[in-house]
Parts: sequence; C-alpha cells; structure tokens
Amino acid sequence: MPTILHSALAGLVLAATLAMPALADGVKDEVAPTGKLRVAIAISPAGGAFWSTKTEAGYAGVPVDLGKEMAAQLGVPVEYVVHQNSGQITDAASKGTWDVTWLPKDPERETKMLFGPIYEVADATYIVKPGSSITNFATLDQAGIKVAAVNATTTMRGAIAHLKNATVTGYQTYDEIFGLLKSGEIDAFALSRDQLNKMAQKIPGTRVLDETFKKTVTAVAVPLGHSQALAFVTKFMNEAVTNGTLRKAYDNNGLKDTPIRTE
Repeated sequence: MPTILHSALAGLVLAATLAMPALADGVKDEVAPTGKLRVAIAISPAGGAFWSTKTEAGYAGVPVDLGKEMAAQLGVPVEYVVHQNSGQITDAASKGTWDVTWLPKDPERETKMLFGPIYEVADATYIVKPGSSITNFATLDQAGIKVAAVNATTTMRGAIAHLKNATVTGYQTYDEIFGLLKSGEIDAFALSRDQLNKMAQKIPGTRVLDETFKKTVTAVAVPLGHSQALAFVTKFMNEAVTNGTLRKAYDNNGLKDTPIRTE
C-alpha cells in the first residue's frame, strides 16, 4: 500500500512539474508573443511617472525601467515602441504593435485595454502664459481663452469637461505646446501639477494655478483579451511596490521626492 501511495504521489509531483513550464510558456506566449517584450512608451521632456525621454544610450523613464525588469522576469529581450503621447498608445492597442504599457487610465481607455494596479495619482491643473492676468479657474474659463492639451489624453478630456467657455485644443507633443506657451500664442496648458511646476521653472513669468480640476491615475495596461498577461503584470506591479522595484525606478528618474500613490 505505501508503495502504491508513494508511486501515486510521485506521479502527481511529476505531472505538476511538467505542467508548470507549460503554464509559464503559455503566459510568456501571451505577454511577449514575438519573443520580445514590446513596451509602449511616450517621449517628452516632461518627465514624471508616465513620460519617458530619449537619451544618447536609448530611453529613460519609469516605464522604461519597469519594462526592462519585466522582460528580465520573463527571460526575453525588451523592445521600446515609441509614441508621441498616450493617445497614440491607446489607438495602437488593437493593432498588436505593443505588449504592455504604463499610462493614465480613464473610462474611455478601459474599453480599449485591460488595466492592472494604479501606481500614481496626480493632480491636473493649468499653467498660464507669462504675464497673464489669469489667477484661478474662474478667470481662465472665459470666451476667447485658448487652452492647450496633449491630444487624445485623459487630461485633455478632463479639461474639455471642466471648461465651459474657454477653447481647448489638442496638440501632438509636449514640445509644441511648450513653444506656444513660451511665445504667448496660447493662454494656458493643461497637465499634471508636478510636470507644470517643472515647466514653470523653464519659462519665467508663467504661473501654475492652485486649483485642481482632475485626479489622473496611471496604471499598467495590456491589450484587450490578454487575461493571462493581465494576471502577470498585476502580480509584477504588486511585487514592484513591495520589493522596491518601483521606488528604484522613481529614484532613477528624478522622482526621489515623489511618493508612490496607489489606490
């Protein structure tokens, strides 16, 4: 009897051992179907927990560091798929050009991709051009006022919903809006407060308004239908918060004083 029992247990252990690599391969096939982990990033000098930057050595940013670590866990190379903004990443979600990304989440995007844990909560507000008499939302939201936002982003949608009289126009890049604000061709720019505070240091005479019109949350995401990939990236992000991987990514990208904010 003991021999039969031991044989049965040995058989179960062997079956489980053989099944585990198959499960791992199945996850890997869904997360990185091309044999590489294709990480969608958006390039801008804005910095922060979402934007990445172009460097002499390649790319830098919180999503860049997280993508590199995730690829290492999967045992595959990482490839960065560059976009100009989060709207372009969203539009490409159904085209099979990227496998994972980290970007602001909102109800519209939840119809186009699957989101995992939130790792940043940011206050969205406006910066006004040098010499502007605008001091608050009431004086901003007037007919004839031109407000810029990065096109097709959650911040742009929030600004359109918030402002009833001012005109909100979307532009493809942060750099383009930076130039328009500096030259005074637009009255204001909608973005997260931490990024606008950095912009204000580069354009003398600008002012970041004190009020907040939206809380923007940023999270890991995968394309629709990738349930195994979602389970994997969710586990990855939960562990990244507890084991210091996310904190290290923040610290490596100029965010040492920025707390990690999850929901």
